[in-house]
Amino acid sequence: MQAPSAPAAPDPVKTAQAQAQMNKDTAVAQYGLNATNQVTPQGTLTYRQIGKWDDGTPRFEATQAYSPQEQALADLTNQTQQNLGNIGVSQSAKIGNLLNQPVTLGNEATEARLYDLGSKRLDPRFQQEQSALETQLINKGIRPGSEAWNNAQTQFGQNKNDAYNQLLLQGRGQAIQEGLTERNQPINEITALMSGSQVSQPNFTNTPQPGVAPTDYIGAVGQSLNQQNVGYNAQLQNQQNMMSGLFGLGKTALGGWMMSSRKAKTDIEKVGKLDNGLNLYKFRYKPEFGGGLMQLGLMADEVKKVAPDATAEVMPGIDAVNYTAVAEALNGPA
Repeated sequence: MQAPSAPAAPDPVKTAQAQAQMNKDTAVAQYGLNATNQVTPQGTLTYRQIGKWDDGTPRFEATQAYSPQEQALADLTNQTQQNLGNIGVSQSAKIGNLLNQPVTLGNEATEARLYDLGSKRLDPRFQQEQSALETQLINKGIRPGSEAWNNAQTQFGQNKNDAYNQLLLQGRGQAIQEGLTERNQPINEITALMSGSQVSQPNFTNTPQPGVAPTDYIGAVGQSLNQQNVGYNAQLQNQQNMMSGLFGLGKTALGGWMMSSRKAKTDIEKVGKLDNGLNLYKFRYKPEFGGGLMQLGLMADEVKKVAPDATAEVMPGIDAVNYTAVAEALNGPA
């Protein structure tokens, strides 16, 4: 039987190029599935092809657009920001001049005014308290000029002085706070003007990400070659097994001889060809020559043409074939 030829190895360069093209096609298909146009109340997101790259791969762009309502708000915001910017330019010079002036926390005029206001309220009270203190001392038998008298008057004076100091400290703190507020107010106004209406950004949903697996072309080629090689090896093994059995049978029958004339056989069918060119047949012996199961073998008339010494007449008109002699004649001694 002729052995099948081994499959040709694929061109690695062409195989790699085919795999690269399939990967590119898969990537383009993947992008096409993912580039889903979106429409929301705030705006739209649109994908479109804008041409191709040098290698032919499609080029795409994504465009976002506001809805008419959001676009109108965006225009107003831009106009407002421009107006505020103009105001900021004109006011920034004033703020600069204001910040260039040092902060003066001491203010004698303010303190004088506070003392004047406080004394009009505190002096009458202190006069009454001093008169009451002197009356109380005299009733206790303490006379003016005595040590106890002088100590009481000194303590009263200290309390009076502490009251005026407390008045001035509290009033001065309030005056400083008012001065800082006056200084910071222009800055706060400009800062407030700089805040305006904010445009809502469109909330686009996440683009679906369907998976498209790239074609494993290289793996498919390898698998195909693998299967071809398996089939090729199986055919070789079958041929070897068949030849081994055929010639092994020849050694055991009639001392290596088997009846092989066509006249002794029926149901003859050619099934293949041996490497030495002889045809191989399946057949049954006719009932008068033993009958039986389907067998595999050669035809004596064909063997006689290439190896006449491997044939012999065993009965009138019936030849036999020595399979061992056929193998030795055509392939050499085993």
